[in-house]
Amino acid sequence: MYTQSLDVPDASAPALAAVPSAPDALQTRFDEKIDADQKIEPQDWMPEAYRRTLVRQISQHAHSEIIGMQPEGQWISRAPSLKRKAILLAKVQDEGGHGLYLYSAAETLGTSRDQLLDALHTSKAKYSSIFNYPTLQWADVGVIGWLVDGAAIMNQVPLCRCSYGPYARAMIRICKEESFHQRQGFESLMVQMQGTPEQRAMVQDAVNRWWWPVLAMFGPPDADSTHGAQGMRWGIKRISNDDLRQKFVDATVPQAAVLGVTLPDPDLKWNDERQQHSYGAIDWDDFWAVVGGNGPCNKERLANRVKAHEDGQWVRDAAQAYAAKQQARLLKEAA
Repeated sequence: MYTQSLDVPDASAPALAAVPSAPDALQTRFDEKIDADQKIEPQDWMPEAYRRTLVRQISQHAHSEIIGMQPEGQWISRAPSLKRKAILLAKVQDEGGHGLYLYSAAETLGTSRDQLLDALHTSKAKYSSIFNYPTLQWADVGVIGWLVDGAAIMNQVPLCRCSYGPYARAMIRICKEESFHQRQGFESLMVQMQGTPEQRAMVQDAVNRWWWPVLAMFGPPDADSTHGAQGMRWGIKRISNDDLRQKFVDATVPQAAVLGVTLPDPDLKWNDERQQHSYGAIDWDDFWAVVGGNGPCNKERLANRVKAHEDGQWVRDAAQAYAAKQQARLLKEAA
């Protein structure tokens, strides 16, 4: 889901109005809907903790989509062909659209777009650790599509069944588009792997650098997950971090064989007893360093985002002025 929001401390999510203690009947009705796997809608009563958890997760998911435009966006002008440029443009545009869907879903929980963006720009809100790594060469773009978007799909498909209606419905379209992105990345790598020895080496180097950060995308082990158990009880999260990570590894190993690349894990092997792949230890110190703001590109990515927001202020001002003018005209005609 491009976020570890259920697993990292809540470093001051956008403030929401306090909700009074629930009468027993309202809490009972909420619990019954969750137990019956029914959707909670914006007009329904919900516990404050449920609301805050959703704001944190959905907003951080949206932030990840928006920040995630940068690693690939910097390659648009350097794509090796017009075809690849057009594909990459479309993909980056899709990611921007995903962010807008998700910000709109978060707004239904009673927090404004300005609050959400302010939390991002002041580093109070997180986004996925994966978008704080550099894209050093063209093969990185394909690996992001294959591995990063592949991991995102593994996370996001269960979110189509999230207990909160607006989030679940937004995820249906997002998952369809992310699935296309994953296939596009795999196809790009397949073409490169059929090319020169230098191209094949470039792909292998990119896989080596992205594999471990991608595995960390699913969040820390279940035993160390801060909010995972409660998120699953509420039907926000459907599958645990470790189970999602295992499903991703099992799905990716045969894809790597088709591509002809080696996954950089000497401990990766099939376990007959479990009927799953065993894999090596993830460097969680690196993961938490990146989440804490000390990754290779944290400061660069956030600074770029803040600058883009500030440079676009005139567009927002013009749109608001136009809307006010139209409203005044309608009121005058109605009078």
